[in-house]
Amino acid sequence: MCFVTSAISLLFAIVVTLALRQTPTGPMLFAFWATLLGIAIRTLPRMLMERARYVVTEHHVVTHFGPFRRSIQRSAVSFARIFWDADQPDTGDLELVRAVPTGALRRRLALRLPGVAAPDRVWAIVRGAADVAPLGSAEMPMGQRLDRGERVIWSAQPRQQLKAYLPHGQRQWLLMAISGFTVFAGMEMVSRALKALGMVARGGLPYLSPTFVALASGIFLAVALVLVVGGYIAYDTVIRPGKLVGDTRYLITDKRVLIQRRSEELHLDRSKIVDVIDAPAGDGLRNVFIVLDGPQARALAASGAFGEMERSPHLRPVFEAVEDAEGVRRVLGSSPVLPYAA
Repeated sequence: MCFVTSAISLLFAIVVTLALRQTPTGPMLFAFWATLLGIAIRTLPRMLMERARYVVTEHHVVTHFGPFRRSIQRSAVSFARIFWDADQPDTGDLELVRAVPTGALRRRLALRLPGVAAPDRVWAIVRGAADVAPLGSAEMPMGQRLDRGERVIWSAQPRQQLKAYLPHGQRQWLLMAISGFTVFAGMEMVSRALKALGMVARGGLPYLSPTFVALASGIFLAVALVLVVGGYIAYDTVIRPGKLVGDTRYLITDKRVLIQRRSEELHLDRSKIVDVIDAPAGDGLRNVFIVLDGPQARALAASGAFGEMERSPHLRPVFEAVEDAEGVRRVLGSSPVLPYAA
């Protein structure tokens, strides 16, 4: 976006120079600023990652990013997310998440280790299972990367539903409203741009002149940017999450709860589970919410079990739209099923 914005500003600077015979100080300075910002966004994280260092001690996981340092207690980690790199199947990001109180005290507490070689192996070290965990990669199904002696006792996939493509919660409805407004504004810009360019051409500026080409290119590049932003917001808010439902798989082993969705995985030790709450999902299906326990943190942001139905961009300890909620309750040994979320 920064580089496209810079290009638009440069095109208008050309128009100002050729058509108005003025020095385009403003557009040039804005283009320079946008270019510097784009370069900084691309290079600064890389420079920071080059100095990154991760340390696993007896009690903590510590990350060092240059002068910045963060840590989390190993015993306080509730579950882990692994984001495999699409270009390097043996590399990915490891995110360690700690259970936090729900309600007014709810907050997010997580530690992310980007660009880790064999992130599932690192997670095995953190959870104290390095002796029994195999060395895996994104090219291997989760069922083939279980600990030695671990076995699957329940598995399922969510059923695809049309309402999976509908917004969930106020945030997504707001994003869809922003997307609709942006697309509408982009279409209105197209109509007005065509009229304005027609007036300029009738005013004596030839269609093939450098000034007219620069003006038309700058206008339509700006329109395209607005439309792309609006379309991407809509895609990322409802279309992509709906498509991901069909690529999700749930596994319960004798030791862990595992969720896989394309290149993203969630690993949860069953010893962290204190309850299971389910709620109707329509068409005879149930959403099963797994309530976790941690130091002063029972009911990890219960992921919908306490009315928080907004959809998260990442995996949560939730089985969505499953048929066998009773089987989940029986396997995990939870309390009786409640008719509705608390």
